[in-house]
Amino acid sequence: MPANVTTAASKPGRPRCFCEDTALEAAMRVFWEKGYEGASLTDLTEAMGINRPSLYATFGDKESLFNKAMALYAEGPGSYIQTALAEPTARRVAEALLRGAAKMLGDSSHPRGCLSVQGALAVGDDSTRVQKALTEWRKEGESRIRKRLRRAQSEGDLSSSVNVADLTRYLAAVLYGLGVQASNGATSTEISRIAELTLSTLPF
Repeated sequence: MPANVTTAASKPGRPRCFCEDTALEAAMRVFWEKGYEGASLTDLTEAMGINRPSLYATFGDKESLFNKAMALYAEGPGSYIQTALAEPTARRVAEALLRGAAKMLGDSSHPRGCLSVQGALAVGDDSTRVQKALTEWRKEGESRIRKRLRRAQSEGDLSSSVNVADLTRYLAAVLYGLGVQASNGATSTEISRIAELTLSTLPF
């Protein structure tokens, strides 16, 4: 039996069988579409094809499920960031970041926008840990970009006159802005044009 298939014999209260990977992907899409606060347990269990006892037994509470969905997003739709950071030059890093984001956000098979932004919408006082986790997630992403650009500067690939901190904030602002544009209904072509315009303004 595959490791990710669970049967009723393992824990009580579960359906006869379900694929944990498939259920988690479904949960990720619900959070992506509705945000953390907007995604009800009913929304989640219906999309995942399981009942509440199964959700709690397998994934923990709603916050734990969201954290797992964030990790899945980073490994899947958001993996273009890691790919971009492995590019050999600062220019190619920027191109891969912006074009990768445009491609992901323009994919009609995905929910609109970006989970790192959508997930935090309308998060109330009872969900401050989730809001903080998303903030730290975004900050970590910016930190990785900043470190990569500093490396490029130390290698002589990026001019020493470039303020790496400001450049990182600029790229991050555009990346998040692309997500907002996608949420607002911008087409794949329109998002790509923003990415290309941004690339034309970079100092390298």
